[in-house]
Amino acid sequence: MTSPLVAIVADTLVHDSYIWHATPQTYLRAAMEVAGLQPLIVPAFGDKTDFYTILAAVDGVMLTGARSNVHPDNYGVKATEAHGPFDPARDATSLPIIREALKKNLPVLAICRGHQELNVALGGTLANDIQDLPDRDNHRAPEADTQDERYAIRHEVNIRNGSSLQDLFDGETISVNSLHRQAVDRLADGLSAEGTAEDGTIEAMQARDAKAFAYGFQWHPEYWAESDKASRAIFEAFGKAVRAHASSRA
Repeated sequence: MTSPLVAIVADTLVHDSYIWHATPQTYLRAAMEVAGLQPLIVPAFGDKTDFYTILAAVDGVMLTGARSNVHPDNYGVKATEAHGPFDPARDATSLPIIREALKKNLPVLAICRGHQELNVALGGTLANDIQDLPDRDNHRAPEADTQDERYAIRHEVNIRNGSSLQDLFDGETISVNSLHRQAVDRLADGLSAEGTAEDGTIEAMQARDAKAFAYGFQWHPEYWAESDKASRAIFEAFGKAVRAHASSRA
């Protein structure tokens, strides 16, 4: 049985004097082992990318987390060093891919940076260093000796009453591993907030008019996708949606 292809936009980074286009293995593993999909890493070449050919070949899009942040030029804010680091090549690739994927009714799963990209792609804005804002908690990664400690599940997200995520997570509250210092500021008109942290930070959102699975999650379900119930539910639901799209055009 073949696995449907899911496009994953690469980060760019410099290593050993080369520019690399790469994606963390945790996302690839979750896509393959839990969602049952075949990841296709899309190089971040911006407007040189043939978005239409890529999206015609895949049945879903996944946007990953990254060390870099979406450049403020993309949402009308003056950039400072505090907004960085940046990866403009990824911005120039992921933002149009998101918009085109939604137009084509492809399933979209957007995680951490991807969650923020989804908001920016549809016209929303981001807030920087939210731990310094009034009445906001510190969502940054803790100092830790191991990755398991760094990505430990540590705070609650309240799911909006009536949200389809209540069925997905079988409850009104879940515990997550959200590690970030930027967050959604003004929510894009085409999105709805589906889950919030205790301090009001939008941790889950949905593209309202999407005809397929199209969610953003500020936390990292990929890390515990094989062992945490809520994390696994996200990837299983995404995989189901991608296979449904593949079947619809078979």
